[in-house]
Amino acid sequence: MSAPKTKAKKIRVLMAKAGLDGHDRGVKVVARALRDAGMEVIYTGLHNTPEQVVRAALQEDVDVIGVSILSGAHMTLFPRIAKLLKEQKMDDVILMGGGIIPEEDKEELKKLGVREIFGPGASTQEIIEFIRKEAQK
Repeated sequence: MSAPKTKAKKIRVLMAKAGLDGHDRGVKVVARALRDAGMEVIYTGLHNTPEQVVRAALQEDVDVIGVSILSGAHMTLFPRIAKLLKEQKMDDVILMGGGIIPEEDKEELKKLGVREIFGPGASTQEIIEFIRKEAQK
């Protein structure tokens, strides 16, 4: 008799809108695609502070945090989220971003702890594949 198969743990993803940005169509599309791909998705809604994002990620025990920023505040919000994650010893949580982020800022954000940034035109399949690959590491 073989051992019962254990179900693989679902990847848990927290999707958030940080700052004053009020446009959430893109993040909702991505959240739906991740859910359809079998991931467990928690969407925190609009106008989150970095502290709220990290607190929710800690409470929900997520593997990935996806933050959408269209307001131009990415060089303030992402570094703060990355710093809070380090303070909470959540170094294993993958931080990724999306939205309108200039090319010249992407490298600096990656140095600060943002694993990947998806801009306009990124396919949901590309995001799904990135998360699956990174969550297995």
